[in-house]
Amino acid sequence: MNRQPTSHRGGDDIVQRHREPVDVHLILRRGGEVLLSRRAGDTYASGLLHMPSGHLDGDFEDVVTGLVREAEEELGIIIRPADVRVALVMQHRSPAGHNRTGWFFEVTRWIGVPRIAEPDRCSQLDWFALHDLPDDMVAYCRAGLEAYRDGHSFALHLQEPDDPIAYDANGPSRLHPLPARAPEPYAVLGEQLGTFAEQTIGPLKGATDASWTREASRVWRLTGRDSGSWFLKVHQGPKFHQREVGALREWAPALGADHAPQLVAADPEQLAVIVSALPGRVLHGADLSMAAWQSVYRQLGQLLRALHLGEPPMMAQALGGLAKLERHLTAADGLLEPGEETLVRSLALHLPRVPPVPHGRRHGDVQRRNLLLDDHGTLALIDWERAEIGPLVSDFVRIADTWMDAPELEAALFDGYGRTLSPDEAQALKGLSALDALSGIQYGATHGDPELVERGHRTLHRLRKEA
Repeated sequence: MNRQPTSHRGGDDIVQRHREPVDVHLILRRGGEVLLSRRAGDTYASGLLHMPSGHLDGDFEDVVTGLVREAEEELGIIIRPADVRVALVMQHRSPAGHNRTGWFFEVTRWIGVPRIAEPDRCSQLDWFALHDLPDDMVAYCRAGLEAYRDGHSFALHLQEPDDPIAYDANGPSRLHPLPARAPEPYAVLGEQLGTFAEQTIGPLKGATDASWTREASRVWRLTGRDSGSWFLKVHQGPKFHQREVGALREWAPALGADHAPQLVAADPEQLAVIVSALPGRVLHGADLSMAAWQSVYRQLGQLLRALHLGEPPMMAQALGGLAKLERHLTAADGLLEPGEETLVRSLALHLPRVPPVPHGRRHGDVQRRNLLLDDHGTLALIDWERAEIGPLVSDFVRIADTWMDAPELEAALFDGYGRTLSPDEAQALKGLSALDALSGIQYGATHGDPELVERGHRTLHRLRKEA
Protein backbone atom coordinates (compact mmCIF):
# COMPACT_ATOMS: atom_id res chain seq x y z
CA MET A 1 0.00 0.00 0.00
CA ASN A 2 1.53 3.32 -1.10
CA ARG A 3 1.07 6.07 1.43
CA GLN A 4 2.89 9.42 1.37
CA PRO A 5 1.34 11.67 3.96
CA THR A 6 2.90 15.12 4.21
CA SER A 7 1.20 16.33 7.36
CA HIS A 8 -0.70 15.24 10.42
CA ARG A 9 -3.04 16.98 12.84
CA GLY A 10 -1.63 17.98 16.24
CA GLY A 11 -4.38 19.47 18.37
CA ASP A 12 -5.95 22.24 16.27
CA ASP A 13 -2.89 22.74 14.07
CA ILE A 14 -1.65 21.04 10.93
CA VAL A 15 2.00 20.03 11.53
CA GLN A 16 4.22 19.45 8.49
CA ARG A 17 6.01 16.11 8.54
CA HIS A 18 9.81 16.26 8.58
CA ARG A 19 11.18 15.34 5.14
CA GLU A 20 14.74 15.78 3.87
CA PRO A 21 17.13 14.73 1.08
CA VAL A 22 19.92 12.20 1.62
CA ASP A 23 23.55 12.99 0.79
CA VAL A 24 26.47 10.61 0.34
CA HIS A 25 30.03 11.78 1.10
CA LEU A 26 33.23 10.03 0.10
CA ILE A 27 36.12 10.01 2.60
CA LEU A 28 38.83 8.75 0.25
CA ARG A 29 41.82 7.94 2.46
CA ARG A 30 45.50 7.77 1.50
CA GLY A 31 47.26 7.06 4.77
CA GLY A 32 46.70 10.12 6.95
CA GLU A 33 45.35 12.18 4.06
CA VAL A 34 41.87 12.72 2.67
CA LEU A 35 40.87 13.85 -0.84
CA LEU A 36 39.01 17.18 -1.12
CA SER A 37 37.63 18.95 -4.19
CA ARG A 38 36.95 22.66 -4.68
CA ARG A 39 33.41 23.34 -5.84
CA ALA A 40 33.07 25.51 -8.97
CA GLY A 41 30.46 26.97 -11.26
CA ASP A 42 26.86 27.85 -10.47
CA THR A 43 26.47 25.59 -7.47
CA TYR A 44 26.02 25.71 -3.70
CA ALA A 45 29.14 26.86 -1.81
CA SER A 46 31.10 27.48 -4.99
CA GLY A 47 34.78 28.16 -4.31
CA LEU A 48 34.91 26.13 -1.09
CA LEU A 49 36.52 22.75 -0.48
CA HIS A 50 34.29 19.75 0.08
CA MET A 51 34.48 15.98 -0.10
CA PRO A 52 33.31 14.30 -3.31
CA SER A 53 29.59 13.95 -2.67
CA GLY A 54 26.09 14.01 -4.11
CA HIS A 55 22.41 13.19 -3.68
CA LEU A 56 20.72 9.87 -4.28
CA ASP A 57 19.07 9.46 -7.67
CA GLY A 58 15.45 8.45 -7.20
CA ASP A 59 13.70 6.40 -4.57
CA PHE A 60 15.37 3.11 -5.51
CA GLU A 61 19.05 4.03 -5.27
CA ASP A 62 20.68 3.00 -1.98
CA VAL A 63 23.48 4.98 -0.31
CA VAL A 64 26.31 2.60 -1.31
CA THR A 65 25.22 2.52 -4.97
CA GLY A 66 24.94 6.31 -4.89
CA LEU A 67 28.46 6.67 -3.50
CA VAL A 68 29.96 4.34 -6.13
CA ARG A 69 28.16 6.27 -8.89
CA GLU A 70 29.28 9.68 -7.59
CA ALA A 71 32.92 8.50 -7.34
CA GLU A 72 32.93 7.44 -10.98
CA GLU A 73 31.15 10.59 -12.16
CA GLU A 74 33.26 13.08 -10.18
CA LEU A 75 36.66 11.36 -9.91
CA GLY A 76 36.74 8.78 -12.70
CA ILE A 77 37.55 5.94 -10.28
CA ILE A 78 35.86 2.61 -9.67
CA ILE A 79 34.96 1.59 -6.11
CA ARG A 80 33.80 -1.90 -5.31
CA PRO A 81 30.82 -1.93 -2.90
CA ALA A 82 32.71 -4.45 -0.73
CA ASP A 83 35.39 -1.78 -0.10
CA VAL A 84 32.91 0.79 1.25
CA ARG A 85 32.84 1.31 5.04
CA VAL A 86 30.29 3.40 6.94
CA ALA A 87 32.15 6.18 8.79
CA LEU A 88 29.48 8.59 10.04
CA VAL A 89 25.79 9.46 9.76
CA MET A 90 25.04 13.14 10.43
CA GLN A 91 21.89 15.24 10.37
CA HIS A 92 22.57 18.75 9.06
CA ARG A 93 20.51 21.94 9.10
CA SER A 94 21.74 24.74 6.85
CA PRO A 95 21.63 28.45 7.79
CA ALA A 96 18.53 28.69 5.55
CA GLY A 97 16.79 26.10 7.73
CA HIS A 98 16.93 23.20 5.24
CA ASN A 99 17.50 19.74 6.73
CA ARG A 100 19.35 16.81 5.20
CA THR A 101 20.97 13.56 6.34
CA GLY A 102 24.54 12.86 5.25
CA TRP A 103 26.06 9.39 5.00
CA PHE A 104 29.86 9.56 5.19
CA PHE A 105 31.75 6.53 3.86
CA GLU A 106 35.44 5.65 4.23
CA VAL A 107 37.20 4.08 1.24
CA THR A 108 40.88 3.08 1.17
CA ARG A 109 40.91 0.89 -1.95
CA TRP A 110 39.82 1.88 -5.46
CA ILE A 111 40.67 1.35 -9.13
CA GLY A 112 42.12 4.20 -11.17
CA VAL A 113 43.69 7.57 -10.36
CA PRO A 114 41.40 10.31 -9.00
CA ARG A 115 41.02 13.19 -11.47
CA ILE A 116 38.70 16.12 -12.11
CA ALA A 117 36.06 14.38 -14.23
CA GLU A 118 33.56 17.27 -14.05
CA PRO A 119 35.60 20.48 -14.64
CA ASP A 120 32.45 22.60 -14.75
CA ARG A 121 31.77 21.65 -11.11
CA CYS A 122 35.29 21.24 -9.70
CA SER A 123 38.34 23.51 -10.02
CA GLN A 124 40.82 21.73 -7.70
CA LEU A 125 41.49 18.22 -6.42
CA ASP A 126 44.09 17.69 -3.70
CA TRP A 127 45.05 15.51 -0.74
CA PHE A 128 44.98 17.14 2.71
CA ALA A 129 46.16 15.94 6.12
CA LEU A 130 43.17 14.77 8.15
CA HIS A 131 44.70 16.15 11.36
CA ASP A 132 45.29 19.58 9.76
CA LEU A 133 42.25 20.34 7.60
CA PRO A 134 42.16 23.61 5.60
CA ASP A 135 39.90 26.44 6.74
CA ASP A 136 38.29 27.25 3.37
CA MET A 137 35.83 24.37 3.55
CA VAL A 138 32.08 24.01 3.63
CA ALA A 139 31.18 24.01 7.34
CA TYR A 140 28.96 20.94 6.91
CA CYS A 141 31.80 18.96 5.30
CA ARG A 142 34.36 20.14 7.85
CA ALA A 143 32.09 19.12 10.75
CA GLY A 144 31.59 15.64 9.27
CA LEU A 145 35.34 15.11 8.86
CA GLU A 146 36.05 16.35 12.39
CA ALA A 147 33.45 13.97 13.85
CA TYR A 148 34.89 11.08 11.80
CA ARG A 149 38.47 11.99 12.77
CA ASP A 150 37.51 11.99 16.46
CA GLY A 151 35.98 8.52 16.21
CA HIS A 152 32.27 9.36 16.28
CA SER A 153 29.67 7.43 14.30
CA PHE A 154 26.64 9.73 14.67
CA ALA A 155 26.34 13.50 14.96
CA LEU A 156 24.13 16.56 14.59
CA HIS A 157 25.27 19.71 12.77
CA LEU A 158 22.51 22.27 13.25
CA GLN A 159 23.40 25.72 11.99
CA GLU A 160 21.64 28.94 12.94
CA PRO A 161 20.21 31.49 10.45
CA ASP A 162 23.16 33.90 10.78
CA ASP A 163 25.85 31.20 10.41
CA PRO A 164 28.04 31.29 7.29
CA ILE A 165 28.08 28.42 4.81
CA ALA A 166 31.88 28.37 5.01
CA TYR A 167 33.74 26.99 8.01
CA ASP A 168 34.53 29.70 10.57
CA ALA A 169 37.41 28.83 12.87
CA ASN A 170 36.38 31.59 15.28
CA GLY A 171 32.66 30.93 15.21
CA PRO A 172 30.64 28.73 17.55
CA SER A 173 30.78 24.99 16.95
CA ARG A 174 27.49 23.55 15.72
CA LEU A 175 28.77 19.97 15.82
CA HIS A 176 27.18 17.74 18.44
CA PRO A 177 28.44 14.11 18.38
CA LEU A 178 25.93 11.54 19.57
CA PRO A 179 27.12 8.61 21.71
CA ALA A 180 26.68 5.26 20.02
CA ARG A 181 25.54 2.19 21.91
CA ALA A 182 28.62 0.19 22.83
CA PRO A 183 28.62 -3.38 21.49
CA GLU A 184 28.23 -6.18 23.98
CA PRO A 185 31.65 -7.24 25.35
CA TYR A 186 31.15 -10.87 24.29
CA ALA A 187 30.39 -9.72 20.74
CA VAL A 188 33.72 -7.87 20.72
CA LEU A 189 35.90 -10.44 22.49
CA GLY A 190 34.30 -13.73 21.57
CA GLU A 191 33.14 -16.43 23.96
CA GLN A 192 36.53 -17.68 25.19
CA LEU A 193 38.19 -14.32 25.80
CA GLY A 194 34.97 -12.93 27.28
CA THR A 195 34.78 -15.82 29.73
CA PHE A 196 38.45 -15.38 30.69
CA ALA A 197 37.87 -11.66 31.29
CA GLU A 198 34.74 -12.10 33.43
CA GLN A 199 36.29 -14.90 35.46
CA THR A 200 39.17 -12.52 36.20
CA ILE A 201 37.55 -9.15 36.88
CA GLY A 202 33.83 -9.90 37.20
CA PRO A 203 30.91 -8.75 35.00
CA LEU A 204 31.97 -6.61 32.04
CA LYS A 205 30.40 -3.30 31.08
CA GLY A 206 32.37 -2.78 27.89
CA ALA A 207 35.31 -3.85 25.73
CA THR A 208 36.90 -1.30 23.39
CA ASP A 209 39.53 -2.11 20.78
CA ALA A 210 42.80 -0.40 21.75
CA SER A 211 45.12 -2.14 19.27
CA TRP A 212 47.88 -0.37 17.40
CA THR A 213 47.21 0.17 13.69
CA ARG A 214 49.59 -2.62 12.75
CA GLU A 215 49.36 -6.30 11.93
CA ALA A 216 48.75 -8.81 14.77
CA SER A 217 48.13 -6.13 17.43
CA ARG A 218 45.17 -7.32 19.56
CA VAL A 219 44.46 -5.23 22.66
CA TRP A 220 41.17 -4.23 24.30
CA ARG A 221 40.36 -1.85 27.14
CA LEU A 222 37.92 -3.50 29.55
CA THR A 223 35.55 -1.68 31.88
CA GLY A 224 33.84 -3.43 34.77
CA ARG A 225 30.12 -3.21 35.38
CA ASP A 226 30.73 -1.63 38.78
CA SER A 227 33.98 0.28 38.29
CA GLY A 228 37.59 -0.10 37.23
CA SER A 229 39.37 -0.63 33.92
CA TRP A 230 41.98 -3.07 32.61
CA PHE A 231 43.69 -4.08 29.38
CA LEU A 232 43.31 -7.48 27.75
CA LYS A 233 46.09 -8.43 25.34
CA VAL A 234 46.51 -11.46 23.08
CA HIS A 235 50.11 -12.11 22.06
CA GLN A 236 51.36 -13.02 18.59
CA GLY A 237 52.98 -16.22 19.80
CA PRO A 238 54.12 -18.22 22.86
CA LYS A 239 57.51 -16.46 23.03
CA PHE A 240 55.97 -13.00 23.39
CA HIS A 241 53.43 -14.32 25.92
CA GLN A 242 56.07 -15.96 28.09
CA ARG A 243 58.31 -12.89 27.97
CA GLU A 244 55.60 -10.46 29.07
CA VAL A 245 54.14 -12.70 31.75
CA GLY A 246 57.57 -13.39 33.23
CA ALA A 247 58.67 -9.75 33.13
CA LEU A 248 55.44 -8.44 34.68
CA ARG A 249 55.64 -11.04 37.44
CA GLU A 250 59.31 -10.78 38.29
CA TRP A 251 60.84 -7.58 36.91
CA ALA A 252 58.23 -4.82 36.58
CA PRO A 253 57.38 -4.69 40.32
CA ALA A 254 60.86 -3.25 40.95
CA LEU A 255 59.71 -0.07 39.15
CA GLY A 256 56.70 0.45 41.43
CA ALA A 257 52.95 0.13 40.83
CA ASP A 258 52.73 3.67 39.36
CA HIS A 259 55.46 3.03 36.79
CA ALA A 260 54.52 -0.32 35.19
CA PRO A 261 51.31 -2.31 34.67
CA GLN A 262 50.47 -5.05 37.14
CA LEU A 263 49.72 -8.53 35.85
CA VAL A 264 46.21 -9.53 36.92
CA ALA A 265 45.81 -12.84 35.10
CA ALA A 266 47.33 -14.91 32.28
CA ASP A 267 45.86 -17.60 30.04
CA PRO A 268 48.67 -19.51 28.26
CA GLU A 269 46.22 -21.45 26.07
CA GLN A 270 44.81 -18.25 24.55
CA LEU A 271 48.18 -16.43 24.89
CA ALA A 272 46.23 -13.73 26.74
CA VAL A 273 46.98 -11.48 29.69
CA ILE A 274 44.93 -8.98 31.68
CA VAL A 275 46.88 -6.08 33.18
CA SER A 276 45.99 -3.02 35.21
CA ALA A 277 45.17 0.16 33.29
CA LEU A 278 47.47 2.97 34.38
CA PRO A 279 46.27 6.59 34.00
CA GLY A 280 47.88 8.82 31.40
CA ARG A 281 48.48 9.19 27.68
CA VAL A 282 50.92 7.49 25.36
CA LEU A 283 53.74 9.84 24.35
CA HIS A 284 53.93 8.72 20.71
CA GLY A 285 53.25 11.92 18.76
CA ALA A 286 52.88 14.02 21.93
CA ASP A 287 53.66 17.75 21.84
CA LEU A 288 55.47 18.71 25.06
CA SER A 289 57.73 21.57 26.05
CA MET A 290 61.46 20.86 26.22
CA ALA A 291 61.32 21.09 30.02
CA ALA A 292 58.52 18.50 30.12
CA TRP A 293 60.42 16.19 27.76
CA GLN A 294 63.55 16.50 29.91
CA SER A 295 61.52 15.44 32.96
CA VAL A 296 60.18 12.46 30.99
CA TYR A 297 63.65 11.35 29.90
CA ARG A 298 65.11 11.81 33.38
CA GLN A 299 62.35 9.59 34.79
CA LEU A 300 62.92 7.07 32.01
CA GLY A 301 66.59 6.88 32.95
CA GLN A 302 65.60 6.21 36.56
CA LEU A 303 63.18 3.45 35.55
CA LEU A 304 65.77 1.76 33.34
CA ARG A 305 68.33 1.97 36.12
CA ALA A 306 65.88 0.24 38.52
CA LEU A 307 65.19 -2.45 35.91
CA HIS A 308 68.83 -3.01 34.90
CA LEU A 309 70.03 -3.22 38.49
CA GLY A 310 67.25 -5.60 39.54
CA GLU A 311 69.93 -8.28 39.64
CA PRO A 312 73.72 -8.05 39.19
CA PRO A 313 74.56 -7.81 35.46
CA MET A 314 76.93 -10.25 33.82
CA MET A 315 79.49 -9.45 31.12
CA ALA A 316 79.05 -10.83 27.60
CA GLN A 317 79.48 -9.81 23.98
CA ALA A 318 76.59 -7.82 22.49
CA LEU A 319 75.91 -9.67 19.24
CA GLY A 320 72.18 -8.94 18.97
CA GLY A 321 70.72 -10.25 15.73
CA LEU A 322 74.08 -10.63 14.00
CA ALA A 323 73.27 -14.23 13.04
CA LYS A 324 70.31 -12.93 10.97
CA LEU A 325 72.34 -10.24 9.15
CA GLU A 326 72.53 -11.93 5.74
CA ARG A 327 68.89 -13.10 5.85
CA HIS A 328 67.67 -9.60 6.68
CA LEU A 329 69.89 -8.02 4.00
CA THR A 330 68.42 -10.38 1.42
CA ALA A 331 64.87 -9.52 2.56
CA ALA A 332 65.72 -5.80 2.38
CA ASP A 333 67.01 -6.03 -1.20
CA GLY A 334 65.86 -2.92 -3.05
CA LEU A 335 64.68 -1.21 0.16
CA LEU A 336 67.98 0.27 1.33
CA GLU A 337 69.29 3.61 0.15
CA PRO A 338 72.78 3.95 -1.39
CA GLY A 339 75.47 3.32 1.19
CA GLU A 340 73.12 1.88 3.83
CA GLU A 341 74.04 -1.77 3.25
CA THR A 342 77.74 -0.96 3.57
CA LEU A 343 77.08 0.98 6.77
CA VAL A 344 75.04 -1.86 8.31
CA ARG A 345 77.67 -4.48 7.44
CA SER A 346 80.50 -2.36 8.81
CA LEU A 347 78.83 -1.66 12.18
CA ALA A 348 77.30 -5.11 12.62
CA LEU A 349 80.42 -7.09 11.73
CA HIS A 350 82.42 -5.02 14.21
CA LEU A 351 80.28 -6.30 17.12
CA PRO A 352 82.35 -9.49 17.73
CA ARG A 353 85.44 -7.27 18.21
CA VAL A 354 83.77 -5.13 20.88
CA PRO A 355 84.74 -6.24 24.42
CA PRO A 356 82.02 -7.74 26.65
CA VAL A 357 79.39 -5.30 28.02
CA PRO A 358 76.85 -5.65 30.87
CA HIS A 359 73.96 -8.04 30.23
CA GLY A 360 70.86 -8.45 32.36
CA ARG A 361 67.17 -7.54 32.60
CA ARG A 362 66.09 -5.35 29.69
CA HIS A 363 62.71 -4.07 28.48
CA GLY A 364 63.58 -4.64 24.83
CA ASP A 365 61.30 -2.01 23.23
CA VAL A 366 61.93 1.37 24.84
CA GLN A 367 60.34 3.99 22.60
CA ARG A 368 57.80 6.79 23.04
CA ARG A 369 55.01 4.45 21.95
CA ASN A 370 55.56 2.51 25.18
CA LEU A 371 55.79 5.49 27.52
CA LEU A 372 52.74 6.64 29.47
CA LEU A 373 52.57 10.06 31.20
CA ASP A 374 49.80 10.94 33.65
CA ASP A 375 48.42 14.37 34.58
CA HIS A 376 50.80 14.60 37.54
CA GLY A 377 53.87 14.06 35.34
CA THR A 378 54.48 10.47 36.44
CA LEU A 379 55.99 8.21 33.79
CA ALA A 380 55.17 4.53 33.26
CA LEU A 381 56.81 1.92 31.01
CA ILE A 382 54.33 -0.41 29.26
CA ASP A 383 54.33 -3.29 26.75
CA TRP A 384 56.82 -5.83 28.12
CA GLU A 385 56.48 -8.56 25.48
CA ARG A 386 60.07 -8.14 24.27
CA ALA A 387 61.60 -8.19 27.75
CA GLU A 388 64.40 -10.73 28.20
CA ILE A 389 68.00 -11.07 29.35
CA GLY A 390 70.29 -9.24 26.96
CA PRO A 391 72.76 -6.37 26.57
CA LEU A 392 71.53 -3.52 28.76
CA VAL A 393 72.65 -0.97 26.20
CA SER A 394 70.08 -2.34 23.74
CA ASP A 395 67.35 -0.55 25.74
CA PHE A 396 68.71 2.72 24.30
CA VAL A 397 68.58 1.61 20.64
CA ARG A 398 65.10 2.89 19.74
CA ILE A 399 64.87 5.88 22.05
CA ALA A 400 68.23 7.22 20.79
CA ASP A 401 66.63 8.43 17.54
CA THR A 402 64.57 10.96 19.49
CA TRP A 403 67.57 12.91 20.72
CA MET A 404 69.40 13.16 17.39
CA ASP A 405 68.70 16.92 17.31
CA ALA A 406 68.04 17.32 21.04
CA PRO A 407 71.16 16.50 23.10
CA GLU A 408 69.34 17.86 26.16
CA LEU A 409 67.14 14.75 26.15
CA GLU A 410 70.14 12.41 26.01
CA ALA A 411 71.73 14.27 28.91
CA ALA A 412 68.51 14.10 30.95
CA LEU A 413 68.11 10.35 30.39
CA PHE A 414 71.64 9.48 31.46
CA ASP A 415 71.37 11.88 34.38
CA GLY A 416 68.44 9.79 35.59
CA TYR A 417 70.29 6.59 34.71
CA GLY A 418 73.12 7.60 36.98
CA ARG A 419 75.94 7.12 34.48
CA THR A 420 76.85 7.52 30.83
CA LEU A 421 77.72 4.67 28.48
CA SER A 422 81.23 3.29 28.46
CA PRO A 423 83.16 3.49 25.13
CA ASP A 424 82.52 -0.24 24.60
CA GLU A 425 78.79 0.19 25.25
CA ALA A 426 78.68 3.17 22.89
CA GLN A 427 80.30 1.09 20.13
CA ALA A 428 77.96 -1.84 20.81
CA LEU A 429 74.98 0.54 20.65
CA LYS A 430 75.92 1.52 17.10
CA GLY A 431 76.09 -2.08 15.88
CA LEU A 432 72.87 -3.07 17.64
CA SER A 433 71.12 0.04 16.26
CA ALA A 434 72.18 -0.83 12.71
CA LEU A 435 70.84 -4.39 13.06
CA ASP A 436 67.57 -3.13 14.56
CA ALA A 437 67.13 -0.60 11.75
CA LEU A 438 67.72 -3.26 9.09
CA SER A 439 65.23 -5.60 10.77
CA GLY A 440 62.65 -2.82 10.97
CA ILE A 441 63.00 -1.81 7.32
CA GLN A 442 62.53 -5.32 5.93
CA TYR A 443 59.77 -6.23 8.41
CA GLY A 444 57.88 -2.96 7.95
CA ALA A 445 57.99 -3.21 4.16
CA THR A 446 56.74 -6.81 4.25
CA HIS A 447 53.96 -6.16 6.78
CA GLY A 448 52.71 -2.78 5.54
CA ASP A 449 54.13 -0.65 8.37
CA PRO A 450 55.65 2.50 6.75
CA GLU A 451 56.37 4.06 10.14
CA LEU A 452 58.70 1.17 11.00
CA VAL A 453 60.46 1.54 7.63
CA GLU A 454 60.92 5.28 8.16
CA ARG A 455 62.30 4.74 11.67
CA GLY A 456 64.88 2.32 10.26
CA HIS A 457 66.06 4.77 7.60
CA ARG A 458 66.14 7.56 10.21
CA THR A 459 68.37 5.44 12.46
CA LEU A 460 70.77 4.65 9.62
CA HIS A 461 70.89 8.34 8.70
CA ARG A 462 71.84 9.15 12.30
CA LEU A 463 74.50 6.44 12.39
CA ARG A 464 76.00 7.65 9.13
CA LYS A 465 76.03 11.22 10.46
CA GLU A 466 77.78 10.07 13.65
CA ALA A 467 80.33 8.10 11.64
